[in-house]
Amino acid sequence: MFVIGVTGGIGSGKTTVARMLGSWGMPVIDADRLSADVTDSGGAALPELAEAFGGRIVNADGALNRPLLADLIFQNHAARDRVNRIVHAHVLKTMGEEIDRLTKKKVKAVVLDVPLPVKEGFLDRAHFVIAVTADDAIRLERLRRRGMSEADAKRRMAVQLPQADYAALADREIRNDGSLEQLEADVAAVMVPELRKRGVALTAMPSDVEAE
Repeated sequence: MFVIGVTGGIGSGKTTVARMLGSWGMPVIDADRLSADVTDSGGAALPELAEAFGGRIVNADGALNRPLLADLIFQNHAARDRVNRIVHAHVLKTMGEEIDRLTKKKVKAVVLDVPLPVKEGFLDRAHFVIAVTADDAIRLERLRRRGMSEADAKRRMAVQLPQADYAALADREIRNDGSLEQLEADVAAVMVPELRKRGVALTAMPSDVEAE
């Protein structure tokens, strides 16, 4: 099974690219969704988080106190690293199980939508990695349109890898500074030849793309 990793900083458009690839007929494993699952009420990571940070990190209904956790992460680098180690271990386990399940089902290709490319091993099983990057001003504007304050957006961007580091870790970088139509064309130009090289034919994959 051909495993495609899609990564990039917040507001870059990585999830948009992952969804585009998913629309061609590939399953998408979303690390952010898995992270939400393992920290949701009854989630696998909650007991370890409560042990590490005290019972106040879990609400009375059994769900994670996300505002409190966010404050801990942004104010304390050691706390952020500890939270990441706990949550990422569970996400990686679940992701690996899902890849194994799809492999057994003879799925031809799968997309990993991952925010953290290598530090925690999220892309260790990817055969081809795309880094989605965009101008910082454009990223900020996208985040503002999501309802995020400029201060919060800048704070979130600051704790992530520099975009150049994402690009350096990837097989190909796709810039996302323009229209959705341009992004679709750029994704097809990169990925259709890669899929063809590996004998992966998808019914909804663009057919009018020439190999680079």
